[in-house]
Amino acid sequence: MNAVALKHVRPFTLALVVLALAVLANMLTAGSVWAAPMVPQAPVEPGDGGGLSVEINGPNGTPSSAIVTLIAITLLSVAPALLLMMSSFTKIFVVLAMTRNALALPTIPPNQVLAGLALFLSLFIMSPVLTQMNDLGVQPYLAGTLDFTQAMEVGVKPLADFMLAHTREADIALMTRAADLPNPESAADVPLTTLIPAFMISELRAAFIIGFVIFVPFLIIDLVVSSALMSMGMMMLPPVMISLPFKILLFVLVDGWGLIITALIGSYRLGG
Repeated sequence: MNAVALKHVRPFTLALVVLALAVLANMLTAGSVWAAPMVPQAPVEPGDGGGLSVEINGPNGTPSSAIVTLIAITLLSVAPALLLMMSSFTKIFVVLAMTRNALALPTIPPNQVLAGLALFLSLFIMSPVLTQMNDLGVQPYLAGTLDFTQAMEVGVKPLADFMLAHTREADIALMTRAADLPNPESAADVPLTTLIPAFMISELRAAFIIGFVIFVPFLIIDLVVSSALMSMGMMMLPPVMISLPFKILLFVLVDGWGLIITALIGSYRLGG
C-alpha cells in the first residue's frame, strides 16, 4: 500500500474508532440506568379505589348503566328466537307465504317483504302486551323498586297471558305428557317451558287452517281453467299461464291483502 492510500485510510480508521467508543459509552450509560433498582410500591388496599370493580346497583338502588347495557345486548342477541317463539310473527308469516303460493307466485312478493310486513303486524298486535311488560317490569326495575328476579316474574306475566289466550288446551296437554309432568292445577301454573312449544303448535295449526281457506278459491279457478282447456283440446298449453291472470284479478277485486290482514288481526282480538 503506498503512502497516498495510507493517508486516506488513517482518518477513516480514526473515525471508526471514535464512533465505536461513543456507542460503547452510550451502552454503559444506558446499562447503568436500566440496572437502577426500582422503588417498591405499596400494595393497594381494597378501599383505596384501585383495581377493577363492577357495581351492580347504581345510585338510589337503581341498576347501573353497565348492567342495563349488558341486559340490552343479551336481549338483542336472543330477539329473533323470542320473536319466532313468543309472538304472532310465525302465524302471520306462514299465512302470507301460503297466500303467495296459492297465487302461484313463488318469489313475488319476496321473503324480505313478507318478513317486514309480518314484523310490523306483530308489533301492532303485540303492542298492548309490550306496554304492560314495560309498565309492570322494565320501568320498576330501572327505577330500583324491583330487583331483577321480581321484574322478570312480573314482566313475563302479560306475555304468558297472551300465549295462554291463543293456545289450545289439547296442545298444552300434549306437551305436558311429552315432558312427563303432572297436570297443572290452573292455566297460571303452566310453566313457560311447556307453554312456549304448545303456543307454537297452536299458531301453526291456526295458520294452516287460514291457508287452506285461502287456497280453495284459487284451486277452483285452476280446475275451471284446466277443464276448459281440456274441452277445447288445448292440452299442450299450461293451465297456470291462463289461470294466473284470473287469480291476480280475483285477488285484487276482493282486496285480498286487506281481507287477510284484517282476519289475522281479528283472530288475536277474538282470542284475547
